[in-house]
Amino acid sequence: MFRSIKNYFNKRNLKDNNYLYLFDEAKDEEYVCFDCETTGLNPKVDDIISIGAVIIKNNTIISSKKFVKFVKPKTKLQANAIKIHHIRECDLKDAEDIDKVIIEFLEFIGNRTLVGYFLEFDIEMINKYLKPKLGIKLPNKALEVSAIYYDYKIERIPQANIDLRFNTIMNELKIPSLGKHDAYNDALMTSMIFIKLRNLPKVKIN
Repeated sequence: MFRSIKNYFNKRNLKDNNYLYLFDEAKDEEYVCFDCETTGLNPKVDDIISIGAVIIKNNTIISSKKFVKFVKPKTKLQANAIKIHHIRECDLKDAEDIDKVIIEFLEFIGNRTLVGYFLEFDIEMINKYLKPKLGIKLPNKALEVSAIYYDYKIERIPQANIDLRFNTIMNELKIPSLGKHDAYNDALMTSMIFIKLRNLPKVKIN
């Protein structure tokens, strides 16, 4: 109910009716798992430098459909961020403008439910560019895999501290690591986590 009310007011701010489909009911059994790499960890001042996304349909990752884009940042890459994603300024010389990439990203995700790891940050980064351009924030339903994993663990063995680090979740669920941590690989590994979790007994996907 709260999400419906929130989207009602969000929809009123839409500047281009060509994107009304974003507010349609999500497609059954279809999800988009995505990840962003950024210049830093502050959405107010940092920029997206890459977006990776995959489509999940009926428990299958559609490998023929993927979204991989590099973006020209307006802010300088921070050393701590480079240590994580290993993307340098020289790697972005052929990157695209964020205004173009955001529209292509919207067309890729459609009205599908979004899936991610610490997804709130990635959505906030997307909204940073989407709101000025179209007047709205992403209206898509969102599912956080670390929250699903937490509920799964607490149901089995009630405990105070559950390790929600990405690699811990991967190891616990026996998901193979793809090695390099870039936006696309992270989206791919997160989608494998999601599929594994949603097919475990008693796991609820809201």
